[in-house]
This record gives sequence, C-alpha cells and structure tokens, in this order.
Amino acid sequence: MQQRKIPIRQCMGCREHKPKRELLRVTRSPEGEISLDFQGKKPGRGVYLCIEPKCFARVRKSRALDRALKASVPELVYEQLQKHVEEGSG
Repeated sequence: MQQRKIPIRQCMGCREHKPKRELLRVTRSPEGEISLDFQGKKPGRGVYLCIEPKCFARVRKSRALDRALKASVPELVYEQLQKHVEEGSG
C-alpha cells in the first residue's frame, strides 16, 4: 500500500521547506482581498509563513508579503498574523 505524499511548501521568512500543515497561508483572492487562510483552500495566490516570531519579523520588515502577493498587505492582516504567531509559539 502506498503512503500519501506530504505537500511541502517554503516559508517566506526563513526560506526552509516544511510540511504545508505546519505553515500559515496568506492569500490574495482574485478580487484582490488579502487574508489569512487557515484551511489552505481559499482561491487565489498564496504564500506560506512559519509560526516563528523571527520569520514573521523578517517578513514584516522586508515587506516580502507585499512583493510575493503583488499587493499592499493591510496592517490588519499583519496584526492577525502577529497574534497567531504569538499564540502558536507561546
């Protein structure tokens, strides 16, 4: 019997490849709305981020999400991400 293949994605902060379930997904919908995607099923362009404070800080400082999503990420999304990172690592 074959084992299921585990999807691997790259973190925007540390650039490490990790299982998709261990990462947070941020999406830009076809309409241009940017939000967190906890199920990993929202349509649109998605980028992944570790639940590590250092990765979040690096991405926020360099505005890497803005470039990857080709849109300006609202402050509210960064606040939601920070809250989730603090809960996940704490």
